[in-house]
Amino acid sequence: MRTRRQIIGLMGALPASTLFARAQEFQEYPLVADDGVALQNFRVPVELDPATLPGVIWKGGQSTDVILYEFFDYNCSFCRAAAPEIELILASDSKIRLGLINNAILSIGSVQAAKVQQAILRLHGPKAAYEFHSRMFHKRGQSDGVAALGVVRNMGLDPNSIEESGDSSAISSVLTRQAKLAASLGMQMTPSFAIAGIGLLGWPGPRALRRIIANARESDHPLCDSKG
Repeated sequence: MRTRRQIIGLMGALPASTLFARAQEFQEYPLVADDGVALQNFRVPVELDPATLPGVIWKGGQSTDVILYEFFDYNCSFCRAAAPEIELILASDSKIRLGLINNAILSIGSVQAAKVQQAILRLHGPKAAYEFHSRMFHKRGQSDGVAALGVVRNMGLDPNSIEESGDSSAISSVLTRQAKLAASLGMQMTPSFAIAGIGLLGWPGPRALRRIIANARESDHPLCDSKG
């Protein structure tokens, strides 16, 4: 019989719906990342609004004027580089609300870590889940179920209850829905973002992201004066 730790890693390949998958050969807006490379972006269909997802980890208050969604993987080196920069943006701007969405596409270990994260959210709420998220990107090495439960112990939480909850069908269902939405949007790159009804593929860099946030606040578009 498998142990719970073995079972938590056997979620398997998540189904990827492509009903609304879209070509990425064009730019909805002529956006450029900090490295000067064109930033692939596209309009998010209203029926694929990330706000409808379960299991989103929210950071920031309810009284905000910009909502930024990040689709990430705990084994993504670009997500790791982006994490402290996003934390700095949030710390300097109280009017941004961040919604974190799992897009665990790089390994089974990524799925394991995502299940632990969702168990913390379910049992201990968004504040603890965000702390776990931050700690995962500050630790060294690959991320999997064992590493994630190590972070749980360091937080002073009960790893046995977290592991049991992570093994539930309810959490598997939440992660499947998150993965389906990411696949439907064509978020084949991590991190990817959604803001002001636009999807952004890849990490644009802190300066570009700050500009996009400022434009979204001013005109409800990621680039002012280019779209009506």
